[in-house]
Amino acid sequence: MTQRNNIVYIRRFFIGLVILAIYVWAFAGLPAIELKETSMEIVSAIMAGLFSPDWAYVYDPGGEDLLRGLLDTVAIAVLGTFIAGILSIPFAFMASNNITKSKTLVGTNKFILSFIRVFPDIVLALLFIKAVGPGAFAGVLALGIGAVGMLGKLISESIENVDLSAREALIATGANPVKTFMFAVVPQVLPNYFSFVMYRLEVNMRAASVLGVIGAGGIGTPLIFALSVRDWERVGIILLGIIVMVTLVDLLSGKIRGRFT
Repeated sequence: MTQRNNIVYIRRFFIGLVILAIYVWAFAGLPAIELKETSMEIVSAIMAGLFSPDWAYVYDPGGEDLLRGLLDTVAIAVLGTFIAGILSIPFAFMASNNITKSKTLVGTNKFILSFIRVFPDIVLALLFIKAVGPGAFAGVLALGIGAVGMLGKLISESIENVDLSAREALIATGANPVKTFMFAVVPQVLPNYFSFVMYRLEVNMRAASVLGVIGAGGIGTPLIFALSVRDWERVGIILLGIIVMVTLVDLLSGKIRGRFT
């Protein structure tokens, strides 16, 4: 018993040593932190702008304003999530071992979902900007295609955890495959499906705020313009608007998900 404990302690010691070596190697590769002479001046200007936002930018009847940018961002996130929610369904079912009997088909769909998850949203946005041009459409496609990988994986795992006893009972009574699927499998998956979609909407809302920085529409476009000309008052009101928008969406999404769990 003592020898076994010694082996466990030695193993833990070497694991800790390896983890320590990884941290030392990671921090050793970091460049030295250097503060510019104007750093404090810039930080002071940014903080002053954040605490004295440009309220006149909130609504401008004759031109671009904060509300229009936030509505564009919400529209991009909602449409992207809707596209992902629809496209992820067939991939999820074909990637589930208990629904699809072909191992090749299951493996292929799992690989496709993993392959999609490799690309960050900003990389997909850059690709779609080259394909369809800058604007909200590129942002919708980036969020819609990019979210398929995550939603498909989560939904497929939920499908694989369903109780198939109800399906077997319906088959025993002579029900056809469509009815057994609709009445035995779908009701068990549907609550998790809506919960995952709403969670992805929260993620897409944050991502849509960033994609505009590279030209994919939304509030990120005026934000990068304000940053480039150092209009900190406008930066402050835009960031405040993003905070309010994301907070409201999080609260709404949390209440909706609470009804399905």
